[in-house]
Amino acid sequence: MKKKKKEKEKEKKEKGKSTFREYFELIAEVAIYVFFVMTFVVQAFQIPTGSMEPTLLVGDFLLVNKFAYVKPVWSWEEKILPQKKVNRHDIIVFKYPGELSKDYVKRVIGLEGEKVEIKDKQVYINDSPIPESYKIHNDSRVYSRDNYYRYDDSIRDNFGPIIVPRGHCFVMGDNRDNSADSRYWGFLPLNYIKGRPWVIYFSYRAERDAYKKTSAKERLKKLVNFIPKARWKRLLKIIK
Repeated sequence: MKKKKKEKEKEKKEKGKSTFREYFELIAEVAIYVFFVMTFVVQAFQIPTGSMEPTLLVGDFLLVNKFAYVKPVWSWEEKILPQKKVNRHDIIVFKYPGELSKDYVKRVIGLEGEKVEIKDKQVYINDSPIPESYKIHNDSRVYSRDNYYRYDDSIRDNFGPIIVPRGHCFVMGDNRDNSADSRYWGFLPLNYIKGRPWVIYFSYRAERDAYKKTSAKERLKKLVNFIPKARWKRLLKIIK
């Protein structure tokens, strides 16, 4: 009897260890999968400023497709992975050339070898105006290129002409009167592009420049307002 009892206790212990091991292995596998996906496939990204309004709003949380512009190493990759070239009007996430630890999101306007010029807020590519239904101008004033005392405003509205060098592109924000982009810091190297925004997985009405407020009080305020200020209609919206 004692022998059978000991055998049962042993079986229970082994069964408990086996169950624990199964759960541990499952958690480890999920963790490895999530790490792989977040490292190589997608990236979570939050919109901190209004430079891409009205397409992307402050407080939008995005998933970025990191495979979108990856150059294939083998020929079979082209058939399996949906890779593409950088095209005009694409929205991209990239390393900011002025500080590589920061990520920016803008829209591609000029491609390598193209002539870019802005005349009275209108963008011209190779001397032809391009349609841009996505852009907005919140400032009706137009500053001329001769206004040296307001240089930033001048190049905001009248810029170029310049030729985009090989291996680079020219990017701008959709909120044209409030965007720090290629007009101010120059061309974007193509190898700085990290991916293409894919979908908005959450969105809430965040304060402008909320990302700069990092105190414990401000973080608690964000947490409290997270759900009440959610923009539910923007959830799972595909970004174009």
